[in-house]
Amino acid sequence: MRNRSQETETKFIKIQCPKCKNEQIMFGKASSKVACLICNKDLADPVGGKARVKARVLEVLD
Repeated sequence: MRNRSQETETKFIKIQCPKCKNEQIMFGKASSKVACLICNKDLADPVGGKARVKARVLEVLD
């Protein structure tokens, strides 16, 4: 059994750009803006500890 203090609350998120439909993976607690690698549209903004995602979340990765 894992100790609760060893488990991480951070996740990677697979998102899809609403403009060009590009799929990419970002860190759930991104500390800087995340832009689409194809069309450069802003996909997420840092807010406190977590990122505010402006794109469609396809999957949360462990």
